[in-house]
Amino acid sequence: MGQGVKRAIGVCAAAFTLAGCLSDAGSGAGDFVARLKSPDANSVARPSHAQKVNSESAIIQGLAARKSALPSGSSFERVASAVLAANSRAAESELRSARLRSEAASKNWLPKIGPSISLTSLGSLVANLVVDQVLFDNGRRKGEREFAIADVEVAAVNLAQDTNDRVHTALELYVAASEGREKAALSEASLRDMGQFEYIMSERVKGGVSDRSDLNVLRQKLAEIKADRSANIEAANTAMAELNAMSIEPLGGLHGVPALRVSSNAAQPLTVVLAEAEKTRAIAAAKIDRADQLPGLSAGGTIGEESDLGLRVSADTLLGFGTGATLRAIEEAKEAAGRRVAQANEDSNRKLRKLEGQIAAKSRQASEAAGLTRQAKRNLDLFQEQYDAGQRQVLDVVSVYETFARQQQAEVTLKYEAAQLQIDLARLLGVLADGDEI
Repeated sequence: MGQGVKRAIGVCAAAFTLAGCLSDAGSGAGDFVARLKSPDANSVARPSHAQKVNSESAIIQGLAARKSALPSGSSFERVASAVLAANSRAAESELRSARLRSEAASKNWLPKIGPSISLTSLGSLVANLVVDQVLFDNGRRKGEREFAIADVEVAAVNLAQDTNDRVHTALELYVAASEGREKAALSEASLRDMGQFEYIMSERVKGGVSDRSDLNVLRQKLAEIKADRSANIEAANTAMAELNAMSIEPLGGLHGVPALRVSSNAAQPLTVVLAEAEKTRAIAAAKIDRADQLPGLSAGGTIGEESDLGLRVSADTLLGFGTGATLRAIEEAKEAAGRRVAQANEDSNRKLRKLEGQIAAKSRQASEAAGLTRQAKRNLDLFQEQYDAGQRQVLDVVSVYETFARQQQAEVTLKYEAAQLQIDLARLLGVLADGDEI
């Protein structure tokens, strides 16, 4: 029994040495040798696997370098901070899981060791130690390591997308609430002014100067304004209630929508970054599939009472007449991954151009609407002067006032539509939150 234990220890040591010498992970052997050395008091702590992946991944570095386009100290930034603080961050758990899988895959070049217990015909138990060390696998284990790292990158991009989507939803609700409140305030002002006209008309009807039908028309207009005000208040309250439900603190006290300037060159769209990460993962998966079609070489066997050591040629699948076509299909998968990146680039560029055009159009329309509002106010002032001079009827002034009120509402609508489009552009580019904070 003592000789069996010594033989097992010797074979294990040989397997570990063989793994360090024959592994296709060039840095892995050096890491193993470094672990065998005695610790040095002056040695610097080596970075963890996750830190190495973060420092070597261009995609993760690019995500971390992104800066938020939200103005510092603005209501937009406060909304974003409040909703991110309450974020459950399910995508973060996926990223942690991917990192652990990558760390496990980084050690796949080491030999595998496990017990083997069997029951003999005489009723006694035979315990052996099974050792297996892959010497040549057509790049399968290297592909597994690359796949695991690419999986981390995909999870990181998904986390960035999830965070930007959450901020986008919150800002969309905040903009809707702000628009509803501003329109409700305009309706309240219109209700007061139209109430004055209604009072004047009622007095004229009492004095027999005007017809009651004119008073009924004014009261109908008052009812419409009240309905619009109620609808705007309800829309604002609903949006704010939904926003507070996803925030860590009430945000009803926030007011104002800051100017948001986002350039299409601020960052690469997240959809393109995700396509590139998925391309790398697809190529790594193709390498694994290709290795599965070809035979490999491993060393090992059973150590114990019935030792059986040697080299073994292994293959997960048998070679057949269709193996060549299968290998070509795997190579085509790599080409398809590259084409998906090109398609993602095209789609994102089309969306960017569309949003830029819409933002320019809405900004121009909002500017024109502001000019038309000023012109409508001048017309209203002129009609008011003419009414005071006895040259206009009440309904003439009311008609001009309605035009002025509608123009105010249109100006507010265009202003908030332009703000919403800017938020959509920032979401597409993934700049609604700082990358290092994510």
